[in-house]
Amino acid sequence: MNFPLIYLASQSPRRQQLLTQMGVPFEVLLPVDNQLAEELEAVLPGETAQAYVQRVTMLKLQSAKAQLKAAKRVAHPILCADTTVVLDGDILGKPQDAQDATAMLQRLSGQTHWVLTSIALSNGRRTHRALSRSKVRFAPLTHLQIQAYVDSGEPMGKAGAYAIQGGASIFVQSIQGSYSGIMGLPLFETAKLLHKINEA
Repeated sequence: MNFPLIYLASQSPRRQQLLTQMGVPFEVLLPVDNQLAEELEAVLPGETAQAYVQRVTMLKLQSAKAQLKAAKRVAHPILCADTTVVLDGDILGKPQDAQDATAMLQRLSGQTHWVLTSIALSNGRRTHRALSRSKVRFAPLTHLQIQAYVDSGEPMGKAGAYAIQGGASIFVQSIQGSYSGIMGLPLFETAKLLHKINEA
């Protein structure tokens, strides 16, 4: 299939890698205000993980649309996504520091958690959305394993303080769901949304 050129409103190199793997032509639309982008990811009191990840995705989409309009750039479909890790109902976002990353990994050790990735694709007239849910089980981790991984710096900027395609791959005992969704962009769902945009 010939995919349309899209804007990817994400700084994630993993999402860029996955779109390239799909053969989707894209331009990266980086946020003008990084602080505002981080504020969009704040969790509201009593918010469920599913509501949170979907709300943040739509806020990112609104921000990207406004940015595109202000810059008077050529209109193309905009793809936004957000990923979160959930353990016992608690949202594990991006760690604030090494201590926070260590605490998250200690909680994930020997446990099964969920990874939710919400995506939204808009062509200006219509917005299509999808949600990927995957279950991941970590093996019990030793203090030294956690310390070495945190010292690598990889957990920073990652939901749940880990990247499944990186050093944390050896922690994973089992997966039920979408590997690419855990990375940050579920390819099956993304392709379906791109088909819908093409048909519109």
